Formats: sequence, C-alpha cells, structure tokens
Amino acid sequence: MIRFNGVNHIAMATGDIDTTIRFWRDLLGMRLIAGLGQPGYRHYFFEISETCAIAFFEWPSVTPVQEKEHGQVVTGPFMFDHISFGVETDDALWALKDKCNAAGFWVSEVIDHGFIHSIYSFDPNGIPIEFSCNVKDIDIRRTPVMLDPEPTEIAKEGAEQQHEVWPAVPRPTPLIERKVYPGDGSRYFKR
Repeated sequence: MIRFNGVNHIAMATGDIDTTIRFWRDLLGMRLIAGLGQPGYRHYFFEISETCAIAFFEWPSVTPVQEKEHGQVVTGPFMFDHISFGVETDDALWALKDKCNAAGFWVSEVIDHGFIHSIYSFDPNGIPIEFSCNVKDIDIRRTPVMLDPEPTEIAKEGAEQQHEVWPAVPRPTPLIERKVYPGDGSRYFKR
C-alpha cells in the first residue's frame, strides 16, 4: 500500500512574485525554501510544514483572479475552490486573523465547522485560502464520519481504499527500465 506523507507542493501562478513573497513569507511566516527560474518565468517554493509546500510560477501576464466566496456554487469550467492550511491551536488561528486584518486583507470571522474552526481570506493573487484548527477530541482522520443524509452508493463503501475497482498492474516497471528525466532545477541540485 502506498503511504502519502502530505501534499509535496501545490502549484499556483502569480504575475507579481514580490507581492506574493511579502504575503506568504513575511505575513504568514512560510519560509521561502527554493527559487528556480529562467528567462520568462520563476518558480518559488514556500514551506508549509516538514513535508508540504506551496509554489508559485511567476508569469508576467497573470493577473489576480476575481475573489469568489469560499464554497459558493459555480458553473462551467472550474479548477478548485480553496486551499486550507492547518494550524495547531485556536490561538494561532486568532493570531492569523489579527495579522491579516492588520495588513489590510479581508478575513472572515472564526467559523465552527464542528470538527475544525476556520477563517477564510484571499492572497494578493485572489487565491481563496482557509486556515483551520482541529477541534479538540474530534479527529476525522482517525475516526471518519459520513454525515451526508443521502451519500452516493460509492461513498457508502466507506473510508478505506477499494482495491478491486481498478485493474491490477500487469507488469511493474523493472528497476533496469526506470529512467528519471531532467526537469527545471535539476541543473542546480546535482547529486
């Protein structure tokens, strides 16, 4: 069974890397851990946790998106609604709320979702972000819950992976056939 260790990174885009750095590094306190680039774009990474990061491509023609209320229903082509970052305590949640307010960013009230407390805001690129703190003694990762009164048949199968729904791998790639191709950044991190 494959075990994931978090989101390695979420890749976003900005037209203004300096404003983005000011928000993610200087306001939120996420370390700028890598900066790659070549003519025409940059690719910068900010540390969320020991295993998770958020990255931004800087493309000069990108403009901030129009802000949309988190969770508001949309129609037509769509990519994602928002990103939620976990914090350890309610005090940290309130501190982030105060920092965003002091910096002039709109931020919601603290919302109680039953298993998490959350605030909502937007980064300078219009990216909808949420900050969440787990409610003490409620851990949906250890004890999953299905509270939808009309879950789909597939959802009723439960929280665990259903192995039989996808075909088995007929032939795993042998070590001798595995090739890793160079990408941007490989020239900087020679082993």
